[in-house]
Amino acid sequence: MEQYHPKYLNKTSPVVVAMSGGVDSSVAAALMVEQGFKVIGLTMQLYDHGLATQKANTCCAGRDIHDARQVASCLNIPHYVLDYESRFKRAVIDDFADSYLSGLTPIPCIRCNQRLKFSDLLETAKELDAQALITGHYVRRLEGNSVTELHKAKDVVKDQSYFLFTTTLQQLEYLRFPLGDLTKKETRAIAARYNLPIANKPDSQDICFIPDGDYARTVERLRPGASETGNLVLEDGTIVGKHPGIIHFTVGQRRGLGVSWHEPLYVLRVARDRNEIVVGPKTSLKTIQIMVKDVNWLDPDLNSPKEDQFNVKIRSGHPGTSATVEKQPNGRAKILFNTNPGAVSPGQAAVFYKQSRLVGGGWIEQNPTNSSK
Repeated sequence: MEQYHPKYLNKTSPVVVAMSGGVDSSVAAALMVEQGFKVIGLTMQLYDHGLATQKANTCCAGRDIHDARQVASCLNIPHYVLDYESRFKRAVIDDFADSYLSGLTPIPCIRCNQRLKFSDLLETAKELDAQALITGHYVRRLEGNSVTELHKAKDVVKDQSYFLFTTTLQQLEYLRFPLGDLTKKETRAIAARYNLPIANKPDSQDICFIPDGDYARTVERLRPGASETGNLVLEDGTIVGKHPGIIHFTVGQRRGLGVSWHEPLYVLRVARDRNEIVVGPKTSLKTIQIMVKDVNWLDPDLNSPKEDQFNVKIRSGHPGTSATVEKQPNGRAKILFNTNPGAVSPGQAAVFYKQSRLVGGGWIEQNPTNSSK
């Protein structure tokens, strides 16, 4: 586990731990207590208690808040619940629904980190005169020669660095990640050693406010009338079927098209302006170039108008593909892949790595350039 040198953290000023009610954040709190820090636990209440109380695989609602309180009691630390429900709806849930309606495939977990956890919650921690905000993310924060660096976790299976690409250098100075050098098995063993009531609690799955995994139904509930039917078309415009609404589809999807064809068809593009789903063979998914926007650089030396070679991940479970990243004006960048990275979904993130270090990333724009064009 990451040890904290007195040069950076002291034992007299408090630290705040973001406690979601899960195993990871609970163990992060336990480890800080074990090292002798004064710990304050903060939990964000993000959506309606009643809707989430009996549902599994949630986060920061209902049962999870109760679990966070129990853990804080076991560790004998103060614990407070912050009502962020309206902020979460505005900054994350509404953004999720509107993104799907526009034909994008959003990542609410990144938006939550960017707009709530590392923004509002971080500022609250500072208002409490805490010297650091501690989270249970599986990432490593390392002191580089000139700036603090963000690296992949030791456990590459659990690594969550992809979800933190929007973190700024200023925020990174204030953040700490005690689980970066641990495996999940080791984390659960620590929870058991402390007799924490959540030691065997299952990991959260899917999106926290959609515990049943039915994204389309959630969008329909949030935006009535969202499922407007339209055409399934080939790249040349030939109509091959009907779709029940673009919110049911994402680039690379094969199942659920409802079309009998002489070869398997995949979703190539979501054409929101025409309310069409463009489909075609897998070979048409080959992508050599994409554009990204709102690029965030975690290495100031790279934030200049030049090009560099990186390993680029286009989704959280993607192994990464070697690519040239060309900086563009207005926070944009062009990514030229050396080999086909697979299906690219607009609205997802393209995150840049140099070996284990996360150096930047941006949001994938609509209409990536396909090799067949």
